[in-house]
Amino acid sequence: MKILVTGAAGFIGYHLCEKLLHQGFEVVGLDNINDYYDVNLKYDRLKQLGIERSDAQTFRKKCYGSIYGDKFSFVRMNLEDRDALPKLFKEEKVDRVCNLAAQAGVRYSIENPETYIDSNIVGYLNLLECCRHNKVEHLVYASSSSVYGLNEKIPFSTSDSVDHPISLYAASKKSNELMAHTYSHLFGFATTGLRFFTVYGPWGRPDMALFLFTDAIAKGNPIQVFNHGKMERDFTYVDDIVEGIVRVLTKTVRNRDLYEIYNIGNNNAVKLTDFIEAIESSMGQKATKELMPMQPGDVERTWADVNDLIRDYDYQPNTSVVEGVQKFIEWYKNYYKK
Repeated sequence: MKILVTGAAGFIGYHLCEKLLHQGFEVVGLDNINDYYDVNLKYDRLKQLGIERSDAQTFRKKCYGSIYGDKFSFVRMNLEDRDALPKLFKEEKVDRVCNLAAQAGVRYSIENPETYIDSNIVGYLNLLECCRHNKVEHLVYASSSSVYGLNEKIPFSTSDSVDHPISLYAASKKSNELMAHTYSHLFGFATTGLRFFTVYGPWGRPDMALFLFTDAIAKGNPIQVFNHGKMERDFTYVDDIVEGIVRVLTKTVRNRDLYEIYNIGNNNAVKLTDFIEAIESSMGQKATKELMPMQPGDVERTWADVNDLIRDYDYQPNTSVVEGVQKFIEWYKNYYKK
C-alpha cells in the first residue's frame, strides 16, 4: 500500500511517516515548509527521515532519503498548486491519503485570515479533487477540537452541534468536514475526519504550550498562563495520536459508512496547573507565572469522548501526562543542548 502524507515535515506528520515506514508501507511525503514557525525544526524532522535540507528546499522536486531508500520520497509543494498536485497524484498512484497539511493556530488566524483560506480551504479542495480523479480509496484528514467552539457539554461528542465556531481556524476545519461529506456522497470514496485534541510530545511545535513553557522555564523567563490558569485540556501524547491515525488509515474501508468523523484524544481533561507542575517536576525548576486573561478564539475546557474510536478501531491512548512531558523535555534538552 502506498500512502501520501501531507504535512510530512510537521509535528504529527513526521511521526506518522516514521511509524508507517517502520510498519513497511511505502510513503510519499509532501509539505510546503512555510515559515509559520522555525523552518529549521521542519528540516531537522525531515533529516530524521533521511531527507537532506539541500534536497528538500526546492519546490516540486521529488527526493529520496538515505534511510528508507525508495520506500520514502518527499516533495516540497503547496496544496493549492493546481498544476503540480494533480501531476503528483497521477505519477504516484497512491492508494490512501492522510492530510495533515494546514495552516495551524487559533490566535494566528485572527491576524492572518487569508492564509487559512488559501491552505485550509483552497488547498483542501484541490486535494479532494485529486482524490476524486485518481481513485484514492480513503482520505483521512485532520480536523480539530476547535470545531466545538463554546460547547459546554463535557466530554465533547461527535454528536454535539458544531455550528458555532469562534475562530477562522475552527471554521476552516468545520468546512473541511462538510466538503469531505459532499465528496464522499457524490463520488463514492471514503473520508474520515479526526478531530485532534491538544497533541504534545518530542519534535512538537514551538507555538504550543508545552514548548513555550519549557523554553521559558529553561531560560529563566516567566510563562504566560491564560485565563488565570483556569483551563483544562485533553492533552494527548503524539505516539497515541499516531497509533490511532495508522489504525484508521490502514484498516479496510469496506462495510462502513463512506463518511466518518471521530474524536481522537486522551479521553481525559487535565488542568493546566497540573500540566505545568509536570513540566516543573521534570525540569527540576519552578516557573514564574504571569496570569493573563482568556485570549480571543480560545476556550476554557476540552475533553474528547473517544468511545466511537475505541469501538471501531480498538484505539487505546495510554501515555500519562507525567510520562509524556518527561519524554518531551528529554528531547528538548538534547535538541537544544547546543
